Amino acid sequence: MDNQLALLDQAKSTLVDLAIKFGPKLVVAIVIMIAGFYTARAIGRMFDRSIGRLQLEPPVRILLVRLLRLMIVVVFLIMALQNLGVELLPLIAGLGVAGAGIALAMQGVLGNLVAGFTIIFTRPFRVGEYISIVGVEGQIESIDLFATRLLHSDRSIVVVPNRKIVGEILHNYGRIRQLSLTVGIVRAADVDAALVIIKSAVSANANVLKEPAPVIGVSKLDTGSITLIVAPWVKVDDYVGAGGALNQAIVEKFAAGGIQYPAPAVAVRMANAQPVH
Repeated sequence: MDNQLALLDQAKSTLVDLAIKFGPKLVVAIVIMIAGFYTARAIGRMFDRSIGRLQLEPPVRILLVRLLRLMIVVVFLIMALQNLGVELLPLIAGLGVAGAGIALAMQGVLGNLVAGFTIIFTRPFRVGEYISIVGVEGQIESIDLFATRLLHSDRSIVVVPNRKIVGEILHNYGRIRQLSLTVGIVRAADVDAALVIIKSAVSANANVLKEPAPVIGVSKLDTGSITLIVAPWVKVDDYVGAGGALNQAIVEKFAAGGIQYPAPAVAVRMANAQPVH
């Protein structure tokens, strides 16, 4: 019983000594951390307002603000640990070694991250634009730090790692695309009448843009036919539907106007033909 009381007295005495020695430092460390949280919040708000004019994607802007706040909190955490007398050099050295190993193991992920920041700040394309790159194409649906999502014309999603985009040849169509339709007519047909019919079909289509002006004219001359090109501009969302609607309208108007299509060429080959004596 006496031994237990002695142990309790010793424990109380130790706790009192620790409280006297580290209590004020602990209080100061807590105050530093509270100040750090409020400082990070205030600076984060100012930073969010300052980058608002850059027109970044909302998830990216939120992430940048959070990274800045985290960096500020880490600085205040280091100050609090120094106040408590924690040796930071061995801790920083250990974190450096661990960080090097993690960076080596995640070099692909880090490459996508760096490329993501490059895309965000150089802005070679924006959400809603249509691009073609690394053998794929589609409308930009989202730009994240690690990958860019494209909406293909068949409504499927193509996810391209950002490191595959930076440094590659990029074809950015913007928010409009140019149709490239061709129509064949017989050589004896009235070309002027056919062009008038095509122009009326193009102008009647609500999806065709007035500017830039559509390209309509003769593109190719063959022995028995003439090929006309129909290349109006439409919005990216209307690209697929507008082509089919224009083809249908031209077919109907050609039929009403008596414009004939060239007959398909037929190749005749004589097999095992005997020479004539």
